[in-house]
Amino acid sequence: MPSHFTQHRFHLPRILIVGCGDVGQRMLPILVKSFKVYVLTSQTEKFELFRQAGAIPILGNLDDRLTLQRLSQIASTVIHLAPPNPSGVEDVRTKALIQALSKGGRVKRFVYISTTGVYGDCAGRQISEVTHVKPQNVRAIRRVDAEKKLRAWGSQQGVSVIILRVPGIYAGNRLPIERLQKGTAALVAQEDVYTNHIHADDLARLTILCIYRGGSQRIFNACDHTELKMADYFDLVADKMQLPRPPRVDKETLKTLVSPQLLSFMQESRRISNDRLREIGFKFLYPTVKDYLDRT
Repeated sequence: MPSHFTQHRFHLPRILIVGCGDVGQRMLPILVKSFKVYVLTSQTEKFELFRQAGAIPILGNLDDRLTLQRLSQIASTVIHLAPPNPSGVEDVRTKALIQALSKGGRVKRFVYISTTGVYGDCAGRQISEVTHVKPQNVRAIRRVDAEKKLRAWGSQQGVSVIILRVPGIYAGNRLPIERLQKGTAALVAQEDVYTNHIHADDLARLTILCIYRGGSQRIFNACDHTELKMADYFDLVADKMQLPRPPRVDKETLKTLVSPQLLSFMQESRRISNDRLREIGFKFLYPTVKDYLDRT
């Protein structure tokens, strides 16, 4: 590597990504141009992948606080993509991360990826960021807990915390192909729920934009302009992939056909407004799911 490149990167501002999965990896080619990027991961087998992308991997686990001690002095900007712990009503992983970062007092900007699931079932109503949260499953309850902890921490420590509430993420490798191939049923139109979407590339770009333009303690709904019921979304993908459309059944029949976890995703209906994204000037690569499918 040329010495001038090494010297350039030495003087770049530092950023830490916590939980660098698919969306995080889509950010890396953009971030490494402007930041010295660190990635917290518990998987040593991914070290080389991150190094090849220009990032510096750090071994650590949000379930083991002792492994987080070195995070306090690493970076002034943090992107938190890691999911909460799989059980309980408290997000103890985010709590551990906050405690580790607080010891250094270096963090000034923090972007957290939450979920639109915090709104619960809204019976198809259109909602915005000022709609009261009403989580109806334990996964969403943990997300609300994380949001509250982060906003309180930001206010107390002078950290600009930006929260993105994210719906269903899709991409070429994140379409419901297996579900369609299995012929998993969907709900009949009169009982179906509205679902919301964002392409993984758009979420990566939006997260990065929030580093620069997101207001302190600001919440954004990270949704595209799609307004579809769930079965209609499956039909769009099925038609594009030349697969059979899923059979439609009523809710009582569906309960006998799918797992309780899958059923929970199919019982909450909301239409998410993304109007607030205008204040940071975000432009979608894929304004709707149909736009994406038409271009692939």
